[in-house]
Amino acid sequence: MAKEPDALEAIVMAEARFHGEGYQEGYVEGTHAGTIEGRQYGIQQGAKIGLEIGSYLGFSMTWLGLLHKHSDDKHSKKIKVLESLIELIQKFPHQNPTYDRLQEDLDRIRGRFKQVCSLLHVSSDFRLSREGSALSF
Repeated sequence: MAKEPDALEAIVMAEARFHGEGYQEGYVEGTHAGTIEGRQYGIQQGAKIGLEIGSYLGFSMTWLGLLHKHSDDKHSKKIKVLESLIELIQKFPHQNPTYDRLQEDLDRIRGRFKQVCSLLHVSSDFRLSREGSALSF
């Protein structure tokens, strides 16, 4: 014969049951909210990196065009370094967010950009803000 549940036991065990149910609901909700927040953060950071790299590419292409117009032997080193920066940017994996050497390659691009700025005697002060990017010369 099956034993009927004791009313007193149900009351005593209610706290543990509600605690477990609340934990499960909170875990599911937190996982969902974390996924949404992580996606938004990833989009935001990706946009910042894209803006930075795009600015470097535009800067490099412009200077390369200017130096080719006034091409002589004294600009050959500048042109080579600009071309290597453009090559690094073009090889950067824009479509692969799981690329394991993303930070290393980004640091390499930033270093080459600073080298280019030094050779061109231009300030490399690059800032990202809500208003957009700012290269100050």
